[in-house]
Amino acid sequence: MQWLNWCWINGWDDRTSGIYKPHGQRICPSYGKIGFRSCLRDRALIQTIKVFGGTSHPELTESICAYLGIQPGGVKIDAFPDGEKLIKLEDDVRGKDCFVIQSTCFPVDENLMELLIFLDCLKRASAAKITAVVPYFGYARQDRKDEGRVPITAKMVANLIATAGADRVVSIDLHAAQIQGFFDIPMDHLGAEPVLARYFRGKKIKDLTVVAPDVGNMKTASKYAMALGGELAIIHKRRISGSEIESTEVIGDVEGRNIVMCDDLISTAGTVCGAAKLLKSRGAKNIIVGATHGVLAGKAAERLNDAPFDEVIVTDTIPRHDGTRAIKNIKVLTVSELLGEAIKRIHRNESISSMFNQNY
Repeated sequence: MQWLNWCWINGWDDRTSGIYKPHGQRICPSYGKIGFRSCLRDRALIQTIKVFGGTSHPELTESICAYLGIQPGGVKIDAFPDGEKLIKLEDDVRGKDCFVIQSTCFPVDENLMELLIFLDCLKRASAAKITAVVPYFGYARQDRKDEGRVPITAKMVANLIATAGADRVVSIDLHAAQIQGFFDIPMDHLGAEPVLARYFRGKKIKDLTVVAPDVGNMKTASKYAMALGGELAIIHKRRISGSEIESTEVIGDVEGRNIVMCDDLISTAGTVCGAAKLLKSRGAKNIIVGATHGVLAGKAAERLNDAPFDEVIVTDTIPRHDGTRAIKNIKVLTVSELLGEAIKRIHRNESISSMFNQNY
């Protein structure tokens, strides 16, 4: 009790953990003014949690750890001359709650293999619990057999992650929500809607219509329309090839309206660019497109620059790359607070779903 009173009055300086509590104040750099028990709970979090990052997105790992008020776990990742990966943990993880942050974006197979090796490394180092945090889940579009003699690769990847040693998986805006069912371990499917909707609300867009670029995104667009207080419209499209889309009809009124178009990802940008041109031909005013994952492959940057978009919004589930930097009117929002809050709640066995009922 004397130690507790001393901490309350004088604060403490724990330089080994990177957390400083100023003297005479109960403040935490991540959570602001907090109660005494919360301070102790945060200190316990530092001692029992380890957050590691792979090579796919080190900047996101740093931002998440800054939100949590901890340092990223020490790890050495090397490649042999023949391309094989070697991962060696530099921190003791025995009995710890461990999280690995790795987006399986380009190069997809290399990043996926690194994640699997990381999970096996933690399992063999006697980590108490291992959570794979995969902000962007590659292979999610291969989620069914749409013709004969093709694999369901999303299911195979889910099996690989579980077999490698993950006890739990966290991801953001899977291409199809039913992919959650591919996992035989707990799977937390987060939505980036709070991040994007907060940005759109800040713009105070008048005469707003939220447009789903295809029928599959109608449910997502409906959520954004409710959150932003706008009307709803849907575009019917026809796929010509893997990279070419023809948008044929608009269901809803868009003439004289400002448009926010929402999608889970922008890959080759065929869908959203075709939709934007159709909307302009129907009398739409300003058009903003927002997507969680900026894959931006192939001719995506060229198409987005040529399309009538006033702004292109993506999040940092995928790191900035040449395709991102080539787009003149792009803005990247961070999901570090979303993932950091999810990690904190998983570690404390608290509700994840309640995150979306409050501002975190």
